[in-house]
Amino acid sequence: MPTISILKSDLESLVAMPGEPGAVSLDQLDEWLALVKGEVKGYQADTGELRIELQDSNRPDLWCCEGIARQIRIKREGAFKPYSFLTARPRRPKRLLVAPELESIRPYVAACAARGYRVTEQGLAQLIQTQEKLADIFGRKRKTVSIGLYRLEPIQFPITYEAVNPEDVRFTPLGMETAMTLSEMLAVHPKGVEYGTILAGQRRVPLLRDSALQPLSFPPIINSREIGEVRVGDDQLLIEVTGTDITMVVLALNIFAVNLADRGATIEPVAVHYPYDTPLGKRVVTPCTLGQPRSIPLETIERALGQRLGVHTVKQALESYGYQVSAKRKVVVVQLPPYRHDFMHAMDVVEDVAMSLGYGTFQPEMPSQFTVGGLSPLEQVSDRARDLMVGLGFQEIISNILGSPEAYRNAMRLEGTPWGRMVEVANVMSATFSCLRQWMVPSLLRVEAASARSFYPHRLFEAGEVVIPDPTHALGSRTESVLGALIAHASAHFSELHSCLDSLLYHMGITYALEPTSHPSFLDGRVGKIVVSGTTRELGLIGELHPEVLERWQIAVPVAAFEINLSRLVELERL
Repeated sequence: MPTISILKSDLESLVAMPGEPGAVSLDQLDEWLALVKGEVKGYQADTGELRIELQDSNRPDLWCCEGIARQIRIKREGAFKPYSFLTARPRRPKRLLVAPELESIRPYVAACAARGYRVTEQGLAQLIQTQEKLADIFGRKRKTVSIGLYRLEPIQFPITYEAVNPEDVRFTPLGMETAMTLSEMLAVHPKGVEYGTILAGQRRVPLLRDSALQPLSFPPIINSREIGEVRVGDDQLLIEVTGTDITMVVLALNIFAVNLADRGATIEPVAVHYPYDTPLGKRVVTPCTLGQPRSIPLETIERALGQRLGVHTVKQALESYGYQVSAKRKVVVVQLPPYRHDFMHAMDVVEDVAMSLGYGTFQPEMPSQFTVGGLSPLEQVSDRARDLMVGLGFQEIISNILGSPEAYRNAMRLEGTPWGRMVEVANVMSATFSCLRQWMVPSLLRVEAASARSFYPHRLFEAGEVVIPDPTHALGSRTESVLGALIAHASAHFSELHSCLDSLLYHMGITYALEPTSHPSFLDGRVGKIVVSGTTRELGLIGELHPEVLERWQIAVPVAAFEINLSRLVELERL
């Protein structure tokens, strides 16, 4: 979860109401931080620095001093005050022109200008921290979203966002003293080395420059030193965001715009002109509102919270948390503020109602039934399998069931195959967690790919859940427990892992056989189905992974892996 550093005095100045003393006690701060799922992790009284850990990964607007202060201030004032730059649009806004080639490279961009806020030392520290947190966490290390800050005064509009030959453009990047070509930046500059893989395989790369042909930046790598180095005392700024998801790009810009507006800046929108269609059209004036009003039955909120609240109480709670709300007798219609886009389910609104009211306001109830718990048959089988795998010399890992299609499908050579079907999450905040794994082997390979510096051999396993699309099921998918294992070292092979599988199933009382099969992730002739002896009941797969899979994961040694279905083992025990 994000942990940010802020100055207590900066937070106090942003939270303070007119006529109030600025100082806030740590006890009061702890109470306010409950509104943002935050917790003080450290405070240095001599410097005034606070370290705050935030538990909400769906609210990137809170990963900064301004966002925390805004949520507290709205609660104290009782309502969200709309930002004028989202409604009072200029007739002739500044323009940013996008070249056609960017559609296949890095297609989306958003920008705005900010005037009137003179950058202070602590304000600059917050701008940089917010830029880094949004780009690294929300933007998947700049792959989906990257952010640039510039001094506005030397920039001549319109700005162009174009694709160029990396050998043809030269400028002095931040952190360097001499001009370099874009190719040299990718090879030499620390940011080019760190983020250059984002543009791997591209013959032309993105460039932002103004109408005087002054380079602004080489997105998503580095800014120009001449224009892209914001300093203390600057009072005219340009903010731009580029990326591969237009909703995330605009949301990141909206967050920066409201942050600067909260510090006193006047925000001037920029009109982005695309030569191709986007989900928001060919002309997009940014910042802009993303969300649409949603209707939620009052009964849904009251049932989830276990208490009758009434439409007036719910409306007041949501308004004092930043929502725009209209209410009828049995329905509330809500719209998120422009810096949020995390409404995925009605329960998101229910949670905000609870946080706004305060969990202490709900009446506790003692359980009406007394039960004694115990392990399910499935968990008993899983525990027995775990004990046996540890006894066979394997190390257990525990990984997230959520991941990306890139890892679970593309890196496994499953594109366009039945094995590549998976349950994907709608309205995701991050592509890193956009689907549910349909098998266990990719989770093991993720750990193996990060373990190249560890001594070989590597013997890993995990027992956990996978979700398999199934149109015959009421929910369109079924959840099953599986056990996956791999062996990786310079001479890893099928027979070595087969002996481990043989020992495991022998001690679990399962008689099995191997049948030849083919699978895109495994080498032909070195992969087999695991079936119950004398039946056609499949338990899983075992084989040596295809060299192309290992290359995509950047694993340099052979890997053999198997996966067995623990849920089916439980069914066998019941027969």
